[in-house]
Amino acid sequence: MNFLYLTFVFPALGFLLLATLRERLAENTAAVIGVGSIGLAALTTLYAGFDFTTASPEPGGVYVQTLWTWMEVGDFSADFGLHLDGLALTMLGVITGVGFLIHLFASWYMRGETGYARFFSYMNLFVASMVLLVLGDNLALLYLGWEGVGLCSYLLIGFYYSDRANGRAAIKAFTVTRVGDVFLALGIFILWHQLGTLNIQEILVRAPEQWAAGDPLVVAAALMLLGGAVGKSAQLPLQTWLADAMAGPTPVSALIHAATMVTAGVYLIARTHTVFELAPDVLLLVGTLGAVTLVLAGFCALVQTDIKRVLAYSTMSQIGYMFLALGVGAWDAAVFHLMTHAFFKALLFLGAGAVIIACHHEQNILKMGGLWNKIPFVYACFLVGGGALAAVPFLTVGFFSKDAILLQVYASGHSGLFWAGLVGALFTSLYTFRLIFVVFHGEEKTHAHALHGISYWLPLGVLLVLSTFVGAFIPQPLEGVLPAFAMPITENAKHFVEFAAMGAGLAGIALAWVFFWGARRPATAVSSSLAGRLLTPLLASGGGFDWLYNLLFVKPFLLITHWNRRDIIDRSFNLLPCLASYGHGVMSRTENGRIRWYAASLVLGAVLLLGSALLFQITFNR
Repeated sequence: MNFLYLTFVFPALGFLLLATLRERLAENTAAVIGVGSIGLAALTTLYAGFDFTTASPEPGGVYVQTLWTWMEVGDFSADFGLHLDGLALTMLGVITGVGFLIHLFASWYMRGETGYARFFSYMNLFVASMVLLVLGDNLALLYLGWEGVGLCSYLLIGFYYSDRANGRAAIKAFTVTRVGDVFLALGIFILWHQLGTLNIQEILVRAPEQWAAGDPLVVAAALMLLGGAVGKSAQLPLQTWLADAMAGPTPVSALIHAATMVTAGVYLIARTHTVFELAPDVLLLVGTLGAVTLVLAGFCALVQTDIKRVLAYSTMSQIGYMFLALGVGAWDAAVFHLMTHAFFKALLFLGAGAVIIACHHEQNILKMGGLWNKIPFVYACFLVGGGALAAVPFLTVGFFSKDAILLQVYASGHSGLFWAGLVGALFTSLYTFRLIFVVFHGEEKTHAHALHGISYWLPLGVLLVLSTFVGAFIPQPLEGVLPAFAMPITENAKHFVEFAAMGAGLAGIALAWVFFWGARRPATAVSSSLAGRLLTPLLASGGGFDWLYNLLFVKPFLLITHWNRRDIIDRSFNLLPCLASYGHGVMSRTENGRIRWYAASLVLGAVLLLGSALLFQITFNR
């Protein structure tokens, strides 16, 4: 475990090499550095995990590695320290393990693209920042990694910056997530001011000593942390950036959705769980936001025609399930679903990348069809990954994690949240198998060519296996790290939830078969109806949130800038320099080289001085 720091040093070193050498590197060299650095980080994680689990067999074991004192100002100090426990180890395995597979696939996907080395430099920095976020033992270091992944998302979403639409998508993602980052910074300030520390473990100990449950300050701190979490994890009301983030290369989408950025909000809430437990209303708000987001995202995914946007809304929905679990205190279930989601979502996004390459960079699913016998391996990947997303019973990893969430939500007594989760499960199956039926069955509309290469099939093959029930047996050492679920679970409740979840998932698949198999006449009839013509554009645009935010925030801001286009405040600051410049101009005219002017000036000055002295004497002699 002494080598724990190498988990972020390797990706950071890869970033430095790729960023400084860039165009001087051949593609193969850039791929070796970019993929190899993440592979070394994954091996270091594997070694550290083995060492940690054997050296700390007791539940809740912790390893702390302090590298140096980062900042020290007055009473404030922050170490550059790493904290490894069961939660951090689980996250680290997802980040480096799944991240390595995505990097390996990207080495095949990005061949021939301009900026190959630049792409991998950004990807390496992305992983390094996420590792720092997860391992940081204090909120200042966590915030450094938090801002790092925000920067990298901007760079990668706008990778094809020559297209202005991609630049706008990158700016949108950066701006919207910055709103959440401001809330997180405010929450950090509150915790420091009240508790006198930013060390996360000390915060978890001091918070119950300083605050009673429901104290206004702990509620404020929890709300600010939640604001940061919903921004990074694309939950209501800051979810609008995620669908547009599909402007980046497909491996970027896989990395953002499966291994790094959108999971950061879930991790933040789980890591600071004591603060949220002291603010039960805020914790319930976490679950409510997750429930609303997962239902809304399910509706929106149902009408998308871009293969990547369908998967983007599915990510929004699945993160909603994690928030739903966090909101009812099902901490372990939330992290379990985070891990399983990384497997099948990376599989689906990389599979989507393979489809896009095979179809000559076509992304519109309505222009595809009949691909199952053209790229059968990718079809198998979509069946397994889509089955896991739809939680096909017993065969897929998604069934075990989603069932655990729904069971604990039901046992918590929040019936509204439970039924929202079931509705979300129905729509998840419906839009997932709509995607599969439309892309891989029916009439072929775009010719697809065969795909080859170990960098293409190896990552997909590994993720395919992990997305089956095999992935559910990977242990997560969370005992003693996160609070256990407090509510009792009866056998009757367990069986009811299992049958309800299976029924919802299978009903969604059946509806997808009815509406989207073959000629798709029922789907056409629904979309051409009055309700379909009204709702389809609204849902295709993400529920109209972009329009609403444009009306409430963007247009007023532009109006203010129009009114202030001459920058009145800046001009007022320029008043003194203008007066000085004018005075200089006036005085410089006196330096004209004319003797008579100088003599007259001396006489005038003498008269003014004598007159002033005489006036002064007369005034004060009275």
